Parts: sequence; C-alpha cells; structure tokens
Amino acid sequence: MNSIQKKILTLTTVILVIMSVIWIALTFYNHKTQNQYNEILQRYLSMNEAARSSQFVITDLNNYMISPSEDKIDQLNLSKKRMQKAKLDVAKLRNSENTFILTNYINLIDSLIETTDRILIFHSAQETESAAKEFSEATRISTYISEMTLSLLDTELKTYDRFYRSMIERSGEVIKLGIWQLLLIIFLLLVATYWFSLTITRPVLKLTQAANELSNGSFDKPINVETNDEISFLAKTFDRMRININNLILEIKNKAQLEHELQQNKILLQESQFRSLQSQINPHFLFNTLNTLSKKAYLEGSEETSDLLVSVAGLLRYNLKRLDRSVTLQEEVMVLKQYMDIQKARFTERLNLVLLVDESCLNVRIPALTLQPIIENAVIHAIEPKEDGGTIWVRVIDGDQQITIEIEDDGSGMEEDKIRQILEEDSVQTEGHSTGIGFSNVVKRLRLFFGYDEIIDIVSYKGCGTKVIIRIRR
Repeated sequence: MNSIQKKILTLTTVILVIMSVIWIALTFYNHKTQNQYNEILQRYLSMNEAARSSQFVITDLNNYMISPSEDKIDQLNLSKKRMQKAKLDVAKLRNSENTFILTNYINLIDSLIETTDRILIFHSAQETESAAKEFSEATRISTYISEMTLSLLDTELKTYDRFYRSMIERSGEVIKLGIWQLLLIIFLLLVATYWFSLTITRPVLKLTQAANELSNGSFDKPINVETNDEISFLAKTFDRMRININNLILEIKNKAQLEHELQQNKILLQESQFRSLQSQINPHFLFNTLNTLSKKAYLEGSEETSDLLVSVAGLLRYNLKRLDRSVTLQEEVMVLKQYMDIQKARFTERLNLVLLVDESCLNVRIPALTLQPIIENAVIHAIEPKEDGGTIWVRVIDGDQQITIEIEDDGSGMEEDKIRQILEEDSVQTEGHSTGIGFSNVVKRLRLFFGYDEIIDIVSYKGCGTKVIIRIRR
C-alpha cells in the first residue's frame, strides 16, 4: 500500500532528479567552455613564451660575451632549452590557417639557436669581429620572432573571433534555455502538486459526503474510495462502520416488529378469549345440559334431535379450548362437519356442502378455529340471503410445495373494499358468529402462526361467489 508519505517522497525525488539533471547539464557546458578558453589562452601563452625565450637567449648571450663564466654559459644553455621547448609547444598549434606563418616562425627559432651556437664557437676562437656580427644577426632574428609572434597572435585573434562570437551567442541561448527550463519546471511542479493534492482531496471529499449522508440517516449507499494509501483504509473502515450501524438498525427494527407482532398476538388472544367468555353462560353447565338432553331425546326415540344436540355439544367443547394452541387439520374438518350438521338442521335442503379432502394432509397443524369462522361467514352472507340457498365447497389439495385449502360459495360475492379490510386485518366483524371471532382475526392469526403474509387470499366477483384460499408451505 502506497502511503501519503511515499507520494511526498516520490514527488520530492522527481524534483531533485530534474534539478540534478539541469545542474549536470549546466556544469558540463561550463566545463566545456572553460576548456575552450584554456585552450585558446594556452595557445597565446605558448606563442608569447617563444618570444620571451628568444629575448632571454639574446640577454644571456650578451652577458656571456661581455663577461664569460661557467654560470653564464649554464644560464645561456637553460635559455636555449627553454626556447627549444617553446618551439615544440608552438609546433602543436598548427592549423589550416596558420601553417605558413607558423613554419616560418619555427624556422626563425631554429635560426636563432643555430646563430647562438655559431656565436659561442666564434667567441671560443677569439674571433671577436665574427662573433659581434653573428650577435647582430641573432638580435635581428629575435626581433623578427617578436614581430612574428604578434602576427601569429593577430591571426589567432582573427581565427577565434567567430568562436568568441558563437560563445557569446550560445551564452545568450543558454540563458534563454535556462529561463524556459525554469518555466517548464514550474509548470510541471504545479501540475504534479495539483495532481498530488487531488489524490488526497478527492477521497477526503468523498468521505465528507459519505459522512453527511450517514448523518442524514442514509446507510444503504456504499462508500467507494479507490486509492492506495491510508485514506482507502480509512474509507474501508468507515464503510464497515456504516454496514455495522445499518445491520444494528435493521436488527432493532426487526426486534421492534417482532415485539409489535407479539403484542398484537397477545391483544388478539385476550380479545378472543374475552369475546368467547362473553358468549358463554356457564359453558360447562350448558355442555352438561346438552349431553343430558341428547340422551333424553335418544331414549324418547328422537335420534335426529339427539344427533343435533351431540353436534352442538361437540362444537361447544371445541370452542372451549384455548385459541393460542394449534390443532390438526383433521380436528378442524371434524368441527366443520358438526357445524354444518347444525346449519343443515336450520336450512334443510337450502344448504349443500361438498367436502373434498385429501387424507394425506389431515396431519397438518393450523391454529384452532380457523375454518369454522370462514364457513360461518359464507353461510351468513352467501347462503342465508338467497331464497334458494346455495352450495359451499371445501377442498383440501396436496401439492408438491404446498397444501391448498379452498372454501368457495356461490353467493353474491364480496365487495373489494371489504376484501381489502379483511386482508389488511381491519376489525371487521360479521353478525351472527357463534364463536365471536371475526374474519380479520382469522387472517391475523394465520399470518402470525405461519410467519408470512401470503398465507391467505380472497377471490370474489360480483354475482359469482367468493373463494377463500389458504396456502400452507411445506
């Protein structure tokens, strides 16, 4: 992971490298120019050294001729060696423009050396006149050498005049180049600094926006900061904090919803029990009385009345059970038959029941008093208002993934508003319920028991009857 400190070090290194390259280039150019200056100066010094050496030879020769001695002859020999060395240095300065003059110049030096040797020979032979004549020649040659030195220097100045001018022009160009390089470096540094600042400010801005959204209660939007430094680590940590807070909020909501459902279930059970108590007048005494009447009717030969009383007693016994427990579908179907036996005694042939039950489904558990309130609603609102009565179909179908319970009538149908009220669990009651449990309470108890809202559905059309569908997932 690249840290911000590494980015700063990288930017600093780039700046140092650029400055070092510029410094090396300028140093190389200055060194090259200095070498050229030294080379030209050395040429001038070499020519001047040749002229001075010739003058030293004439001076030492004159001193020796006036007063010969071993020291003066040694000094003269040193001056001759010095002039020989100056001749060799001058010979290295040859080029296409000074070849002729430089050749004559070297010849003059050789002539001066030869003349000096002859003077020494004549002086040793005591030929004073010849020695004096040769000394005059040597002086003249030395004068020629000095004049030739000036001529060579003049030639050199003319030769290197263009070089001087080009150096001045190049110096001006170097200054201009330096200015442009400085401007370019400043521009590159500004761009690099702007880019570097963006790599820090953009992620920080995203984190600031994310923090504002979190402060406004928006915990669903993820925090994406794509960098390779500490800010990315901070963003990931911030995003994990957002996820944890969001999960905590969802958990709190789920707990609140669960507590609400439990409270509603408790209220529903209390209400159901209260209404059940309202509909009972000493229920055990009534249950025992019905059994007594059933036995008395049977003894008197009224078997149909006896069976009816048995059905009423069974229905009463079932209604006395707690509503917060589950029963098998077989028990619900048995109570349903007892209830329909009672209603058939009332409606005779006006009420028909078609019961189609798959016996493999009878062990499924459902809340107590689920089917009877639905059947009772169909009897009261679909069969009773019709003069000719009607038919109620009860189907229990075993499917691959669910068990379907259908309760259908051929009545006048149900209004959409009423269907909506029942499915939304509004407090809708139906007159004449013997159990005192409303249709909407059945819907609420089913949803609480199975844990999903799609457990029940109602399909109805005006004049075409009503079908209540209960879908129990496996």
